[in-house]
Formats: sequence, structure tokens, C-alpha cells
Amino acid sequence: MRARARAGEDVRADAAGGRWEWAYEGYDPVEERLREALCTLGNGYFATRGAAPEAKADEHHYPGTYAAGCYNRLRSEVAGQQVDNEDMVNLPNWLPLRFRVLDATDAGAGEWWSPDRPGLLEHRQTLDLKGGSLTRELRYEDEAGRRLRVSQQRLVHMGDPHLAALRCTFHAENWSGALEVEAELDASVTNSGVARYRDLSGHHLTALEAGRAAEDLVWVRCRTSNSRITVAVASRLRCSVPEAQLQTAATGPEGRARQRLVLTMRPGESVHVDKTAAVFLSVDRGISEPLDAAVEAAGRAPGFPDLLASHRRAWKHLWERAHIEVPGRTGHILRLHLFHVLQTLSPHTAGLDVGVPARGLHGEAYRGHVFWDELFVLPYLNLHFPEVSKALLTYRHRRLPAACRNAEQAGRIGAMYPWQSGSDGREETQVLHLNPRSRRWLPDHSRLQHHVGSAIAYNVWRYAETTGDREFLHTKGAEILLQIARFWSGVAEYDLESDRYRIRGVVGPDEYHEQYPGAAAPGVDDNAYTNVTASWVLTRALELLRELPQPRKDHLLADMTLGREELQRWEEVSRRLRVPFHQGVISQFDGYEKLAELDWEGYRARYGEVRRLDRILEAEGDSVNRYQASKQADALILGYLFRPAELAEIFRRLGYRLDEATWNRTVDFYLPRTTHGSTLSGLVHGWLLSRERRPEAWRYMEEALLGDVADVQGGTTPEGIHLGAMSGTLDLVQRGLTGLEVRDDILHVDPAPVPELCTYGFSLRFREHWGVSVQVRSGTLRVRLPASERSPLRFAVGHRVVTLQPGETRTFEWDQLLG
Repeated sequence: MRARARAGEDVRADAAGGRWEWAYEGYDPVEERLREALCTLGNGYFATRGAAPEAKADEHHYPGTYAAGCYNRLRSEVAGQQVDNEDMVNLPNWLPLRFRVLDATDAGAGEWWSPDRPGLLEHRQTLDLKGGSLTRELRYEDEAGRRLRVSQQRLVHMGDPHLAALRCTFHAENWSGALEVEAELDASVTNSGVARYRDLSGHHLTALEAGRAAEDLVWVRCRTSNSRITVAVASRLRCSVPEAQLQTAATGPEGRARQRLVLTMRPGESVHVDKTAAVFLSVDRGISEPLDAAVEAAGRAPGFPDLLASHRRAWKHLWERAHIEVPGRTGHILRLHLFHVLQTLSPHTAGLDVGVPARGLHGEAYRGHVFWDELFVLPYLNLHFPEVSKALLTYRHRRLPAACRNAEQAGRIGAMYPWQSGSDGREETQVLHLNPRSRRWLPDHSRLQHHVGSAIAYNVWRYAETTGDREFLHTKGAEILLQIARFWSGVAEYDLESDRYRIRGVVGPDEYHEQYPGAAAPGVDDNAYTNVTASWVLTRALELLRELPQPRKDHLLADMTLGREELQRWEEVSRRLRVPFHQGVISQFDGYEKLAELDWEGYRARYGEVRRLDRILEAEGDSVNRYQASKQADALILGYLFRPAELAEIFRRLGYRLDEATWNRTVDFYLPRTTHGSTLSGLVHGWLLSRERRPEAWRYMEEALLGDVADVQGGTTPEGIHLGAMSGTLDLVQRGLTGLEVRDDILHVDPAPVPELCTYGFSLRFREHWGVSVQVRSGTLRVRLPASERSPLRFAVGHRVVTLQPGETRTFEWDQLLG
């Protein structure tokens, strides 16, 4: 049996039905890995991919379970070099459960059921977004004509972050006899979910053990080989039929524990088999022995119906805090995006020392590393789960000493945050990367993306601005911000000829241009995005020093040995950093205009999509460094981060004039030269064009929406979802279209209506006010402040500031706002 629709078609079909369900009809092994990623269940502590319980890792299936912040380092030999890589570890698989019909004459000799075998009559997977569970329903007929209906429902508990559960219901339609069920815990798993990494070491788990704790309860225990994190998983197996025969087998050295049930099936009767699992790590707070904790938790857990009920209650509370209402297909996709954001970064995350994994807890792409994607994630969380934002920024603060050591080792000062982060703050970016087209290992210079520091500083500032958390800004936030400012001041070199400061040898957000054609050293000079954001960081750092209470200011200056002369340099660099221009356009970097023009029509005629133009050209023996071609927005991201007036002020401070005509020319120049080889590219362009040229905006917004659900990038989503893009689409509705931002402790609105998305609503948390409701309907904006004992809310509509009393609702016409 094969699926009736591919992923993009499934979205359109299901959007017309229940907006809280994400469903796949039919079975297609080619689509399985994509579905596994999009049907992942998690709770912020750990997550399990949506693989079938009977599936093993192979070409089409990849079961995987990942805990936030659980990394391990291994050494591999690549192209004759010894390289170290730190990965988010694939943990013991708690999910396995398989079954087969037993014949009276050869009990146990039959094959285990698989959807890849003949006889599959029906197959449907349904992700319940509201309740946070995954249901799989199938019908099977064997060679003897016996039809079996199976329903599987699973959850990763949002209330108790250590628990997960699976219920399998078997229904014999037209036969009587025996059904064998085998459940397993498997600690022999490896990291092998990304084809590009399979030549690298992937055996992260060692000291495998398995055992039995009770008649119905088994366990496995292991340890990561380098980080030495002990992992324990226990599971309990119960059946609704008391007379079912239960057998247990545990094999210690192999790290597998098996339980076997033989069920007596009768026509028209259903039998439930429930598997309840508990996952604990030695790094968990308050845990002395993970195995004891896992066994105790699995043993005391309530039955599946009660677990499901409490799990749904926890999800209900989350949806109340993160309410979004958008009609039709767009709203359906946005709910899926929000679901996956909440599964990766839930309130449980606030108690962990973790960052924002770029691919969520959904797979092994990017090795589970933390990049700059929080730049696109925290703006959404700030207005719903500020405690999670604070925890994610605290992750960066804990690694501030490592960032300062990174800078020192590079001969710099301040904090040089790594492009890729993991457990301890060292640079985790690989030194080689594989081009799947040419099968060649190539030098990787993306660690020169020092603009990650500006992203962290930006998030610190916006978090404090949005939440009013001056305590964080004046303590941990100030330490982060000032050290990043010190780094930018230190790397800026004065150039006598231009009478400007220059930042050389970097890689910008574009990522395609890692060096000049024919140059021996990597990096480009005066990347506009890097220099402008560096100026902004220095300006904010100086502003923060002016507002700090004097005792705190004195303390910081003393700790950093930061004197007047260095602060004067900050002021000077913040005003004199060079931004290159050509033909009235902001240059992506110095010399960009000297690069060759690409034969776009020719390459598209030969290759179709050229999203990964870098790989295409390298396989041809050429280099993307030679061409005016970008993977994603670079200079244009400035328009995503800063409203037009704010961006113009940054340029004015630098001594440049950035008017509307110059910005429009810049947008016009880069749009046709961008391949959109990143899911973030459509998001940024949609955001920009919603204000600059609305008729074109929807094309890019839609691409951002479909980035994962239709796997627009061609095979990347099965390795893990793109968390930044998912969160960014939510923020596009929340802040992009409404122009909602916080300035001077006032909630401002500056709308940018798009015809295709002109009706929507959401709730947010602003300071002490929970559940502030914003609704856009038929050319009106409606704002409601819930009743409470709190103070009024100041809300800016256009140039007018209004005050909302608790319990009050105000409605504004669009023409009032746009005027």
C-alpha cells in the first residue's frame, strides 16, 4: 500500500478538516522519515521521533530519542585528518513493540508484522496537536485471510517530563487464535540518522546493561563515552487481558531488555497492551542514581488513560498561553509549527542548562548544535514564555567564560561566541564538511560567522525591553553585552585611507562567500550585516553603562578593567565602522560588486532548483565565491531586525544616509541573486516585503510556511525540523504583520496588512498582563486586556498612545493605524 498524497498535498487536504489534527493517509516508505520528524513528540526535556514502534533504523525509518543538552564527543578520521565532533546523543530506544499472528501448528515461527510486507489494507497517522499525542491506525490481512485492526497511541508527557507511554489496541476482525507481542528497550542504538555523517564515529553509548526490576518492569542503563552521562530507561508492560502470558528476557552486554506477551484473540474483541517508559539522566537535578529513578517512575506511573488525561491538561495550559487563531491552511500549518516549538522549548526547558537546537529535538542534523537561530525564536517566546527566554539566555551567560577564552586563543579580547555551540561553550563547528554531490570533504570556514555574538546581544536587549526584566539586563545581560561589545571594538581595525574602522576576515549570514576568489586566507572584509550590528551592539553597551546604577557600573568596570580610554574607543568605533556601498546599494561586503554575474537561466535550465548552488558549483570544479549569489538574506536581515526608522538612525550614527530609495534599491538588487538555500530566507524576505511591496510578500511567506511540511529544501526536514523558521513564521503573524514592538514600556502597533493573511488573532503576555488578546478582523484591530488587579496597559496606535484598563476592549480601524 502506498500513500495517496505527498506531504504538501496532505496539508491542503487536511486543512479543510480539523485544524487541530495533522494526518497522513496511506503508507509510503519514501516519505517515512519526513513524517517521523513532523510527528515527533516531546516535552522540552526529551523527544522521540514519530517512527513506527516496529521500525528499526534503515533506509526508510529512523527511530530516535534525544534529551535536551545531552551531548558526547567522538573522534573520527576524515580525509586523512583526525577530527572531533560533539553530537546530541541518540538515547536508548524505548519505543519498540512488534507483533505477529501465531499458527497453532508452528507457534512463534511466523514473521513479525511490517508495513512493508504484503497485506496492508489501511494505514493512517494522526498527530493531535491540541492533546499532544500521535495515533497510528492500520488494518492488515495475512495469507490465511485473517484481518487484524491495530490502533497505536503514544505520548511524551508534558506534565511529567520523564515519562512516555504507548498503548496498542489489537482487534481481531474475523478469526480466533494467538497473537504474540514483543516489547523491547534497546540501548545498542547509534547516531546514524544523517547520511553525510555516516563515515564518522557514531557509537556514543557504552557500558550497556539490561535487567528486570519486577515481573512487568525492565530497564536498560548505559553511559556516554566521553561526557560520561549515565542514561537509564525503564518500562512497564501491562495488558488488559489478565490471562495473557508475560515473559521477560534481559541481555546485559547487548543492552536490550525484552518482554513477550501471548494474547488470546477472539472475533470482535479488543485487547490493550500498554507500555510506559521513564527516562532519566545523571545530570538531572536531584537525581543520585538514574536507574533507581527510572524504575521507580515507571513502576508508580498511572495507567494509560490517566496519563493521557493529565498530559492533555498540561497541553491545554500551554495552548492557553500560546493561543493563535489563523483560518484555513495557513492557520493549520502555524499550529503545527507552534506545536513543535513548544515540544522543544517548553516550560520544562526553563529548568535546564540548554540552548536553542537549530533542528529541535527532532533529529541529528547539525549534530543538535546551537547556532544563531534563537535570533528568530526568542522574539516569539518573549511574549509568551519569558521564563524560557531567560533560561536560554542564561545558557549563553554560563558559557561567557568559554567565549572569552575563545577570543583569547584567537588573539582577541572580549567574548567571541562560537558559531556552533554544544555542551561547554567551545567552538563545535566542524573543520571539514561533505559535499553530497561531489563526495568531497572540503574546508569549512563557517566558524568565522562572528555575527553570532551580535545575535546574542540583540536577544539580551530585546528580552529586557519586552519583559521589563532590568534585573537580568543589569546583571547577566550586562556581562554578556559588554564582553561582546569589547570583542567588536577589539577586532575593528582603523584604516587611514578611508578614515573608517574595518572588520576583516569574517563570513556573513549568506554563508556562500567564505573567501575572495583566489585568496589564500578565508573570510571577507566589511560584511555590512556584521559591521552594522557591531555598531548597534557598541551603542547599546554604552547606553546600558549610562543607565546602570553606579555601584553596579563600578563593579562591572572594575571586573572587566574597562577604563575611559577603551570606552572612548567604543564610542568612536560605533560611529566610524565602514559600510560599503556600490551604485547606491548596500554592498554585502567589500568588493561584492566585482564578483561575476551567474548565468541564472542556464543553471536553472540544467538543475532546476539551485538552492544549494555552492554544492552544484563545487561539483563542477567551480566556486560560489566567484559569483554575486547568496544562499539567503544577508544585508537584508537588517530590515528584519530593525524597523525602518531605527535602521536609518543606526546608519545616521555611522555617518551614512539610508533613505527609502536606497533601501528599496538594495532589496531589488539582492532578491534575484538569492537562491533561498535556507528555510530562514523566505521568512526574512516575507517579513521585509510585507512592508515594502505587499503583492510579492505572500510568495515568500508561503515558502516559509511550507519549508518543513513540504520539505522545500529537498531532504533536510527528515533529519530534523527547522526550529528558527517555524518560530519565525509565528512571529511573522505576531509582530511582522502587526508591527507590534515594545518601546519605552509601551506596546506599539504599526500594521502591514497582507491580503492573503488579513484575519488572525493571538494572545500574549506583556509584563504583568497575561492573556492580552489581539484580533485583526475586516480592517479592524481589536485589543482586549483581561480583568485583573493589575495596572492599566499603555498601547500606542499609530502616533496616539491609549490606555487600556483591565477588562477593557478597544477597537481601531486600519485607516486610523495606517494614518
